[in-house]
Amino acid sequence: MDKYSTMSDNELFQLLEELYSRYDKPEFIENDPISIPHKFIKEEDIEISAFLSATIAWGKRNIIVRNAERMVSLMEGEPYRFVMEASDKEFISLFDFVHRTFNGEDFITFIKSLKNIYRNHGGLKTVFVESYKSSGDIRFSLEYFRKIFFEEEHLYRSERHLSSITKKSACKRLNMFLRWLVRSDENGVDFGIWSEIPTSALYIPLDVHVSNVSRELGLLERKQNDWRAVEELTQNLRRFDSKDPVKYDYALFGVGVNNDL
Repeated sequence: MDKYSTMSDNELFQLLEELYSRYDKPEFIENDPISIPHKFIKEEDIEISAFLSATIAWGKRNIIVRNAERMVSLMEGEPYRFVMEASDKEFISLFDFVHRTFNGEDFITFIKSLKNIYRNHGGLKTVFVESYKSSGDIRFSLEYFRKIFFEEEHLYRSERHLSSITKKSACKRLNMFLRWLVRSDENGVDFGIWSEIPTSALYIPLDVHVSNVSRELGLLERKQNDWRAVEELTQNLRRFDSKDPVKYDYALFGVGVNNDL
């Protein structure tokens, strides 16, 4: 640990850049939940499949990918059409879906909330982009989105599956979803289809792999993996790339999951 925590900023920058280059590659896609939205071309299909895949992104990656593929299959391979047109009868096929504590009832609740967002609020992109433009702060966008998402009648239990900054959550899955859709690079892993939001505004998706490696590198002191830790780590990463700090998610997550620092 001392080897890394005592690095100079220049040494740490060189390490982060090397690790970023190692993992920001198309080969990363295949075994990651981001592979699900990469199956689509239509923007709304990408958005919805990305959001749902990110929603269940906890646990083993191979199981996340398998269950995210099943979600798309249950939506008949057309996420946007299913969200907008599915009848109560068609929802019956969703009841048996389970990913850890996210079950079929939650799935149906999320589909109905997405339908409200696309029908009455202009879609996922409009909700995030307009709320960011009005505030200049992704933190506001995250809370505003959660408010809109649950404005319709819904199961209370489903609220646990959409994190809240006000409850001090790290909001890892929402931050990952935003990374996928906002940032773009020459390797084409992230989509970059929400270019109206600058990458400089994004926050790091903080999970156990990212947090452990960040502490080993001296980038994170806070012990809890909460929103304060997200802010601390993101601010430190801005020292190395103020325009695109979350690109280092590749470096930190990749090293953590492969245990090859």
